[in-house]
Amino acid sequence: MEKVMTGMSGGVDSSVAAFLLLKEGFEVVGVTMKLFDGEEVSALSDKSCCSVDDAIDAKRVCAAMGIKHYMLNMKDDFKRDVIDRFVTAYQNGETPNPCIDCNKYLKFGKMLRRASELGMDYIATGHYSRVEKQGSRYLLKKAVDPKKDQSYVLYSLTQSQLSRLKLPLGAYTKQQVREIALENGFVNAEKHESQDICFVPNGDYYSFIERYTGKSYPHGDFVNTDGERLGEHKGIIRYTVGQRRGLGLALPESMYVLEKDIENNRVILGFNNDLFSRELTVKDISFTACDRLDGEEHLLVKVRYNQTEQPATVIQTGENRLKIIFDEPQRAITKGQAAVIYDGDTVVGGGTIE
Repeated sequence: MEKVMTGMSGGVDSSVAAFLLLKEGFEVVGVTMKLFDGEEVSALSDKSCCSVDDAIDAKRVCAAMGIKHYMLNMKDDFKRDVIDRFVTAYQNGETPNPCIDCNKYLKFGKMLRRASELGMDYIATGHYSRVEKQGSRYLLKKAVDPKKDQSYVLYSLTQSQLSRLKLPLGAYTKQQVREIALENGFVNAEKHESQDICFVPNGDYYSFIERYTGKSYPHGDFVNTDGERLGEHKGIIRYTVGQRRGLGLALPESMYVLEKDIENNRVILGFNNDLFSRELTVKDISFTACDRLDGEEHLLVKVRYNQTEQPATVIQTGENRLKIIFDEPQRAITKGQAAVIYDGDTVVGGGTIE
């Protein structure tokens, strides 16, 4: 019997993923990543994942299914590979997506290595996406439920990782998943979805970064595109491209954050039309559907999680660089976010926006 280590957050999705694999005949073991200790856990928002209650829920669901449940201590890895990267990105003027790093380094990095050490054939998660084998290559595909598709945050998976990954929820809608949980009496069947970044209670990332680094970030100038001073900002890491609310300025018309000038501690403001651009460059690239791109490829690209993919020309300009030219200008393309490339419902690859 093939063995699957299933990452279980305590939510309904990962619980049903484990249940479906058990029904398929796999030997399933549930694991929950321990990312925090003590006071760090008690400070978590009730809208985040990874709390003590979540771990208890995961253990209770495993007990109900008659499968083993373990905790994996990943506290140091999480600090180094997720939190430190998150903080550094903001300090460099970027807007990061820590879920991508958590998937890359922890769930499909350390958890997969741990599964190998324990003699497991596969790992599984409750992500809404699909893995299909086509010839000798494993393809990452969008979920059948477009509202829940999470392929965007999985774009960096390698062929080796995809070959050992089970994503049983990719063929289900969220409603179907909840119905399965209710039918089987799972304690978390109607549990809310996690929304916040798990280590940033209530979305207040600025206060988190100040506490974490022990630094306070100096005030500076808001300026327009001509360099004229418009007022004072309260610390450059408070702002992100496209932001309009919370600027604290009395302006004759709405203005938005266009750019953050880290070197001079300035936040550059402009108007809505100024936010649109057609071109971007991408670093730290990885591909799943191919080894590299040859020439110009006309594909679909999304530059944030909740965006619909947009047609664009994609050009690989180096071993670790892409240039993307959209057919139509896109709003608020943001440094640090991922640009993910699709060919229909198949993920081609992606990277980090420069």
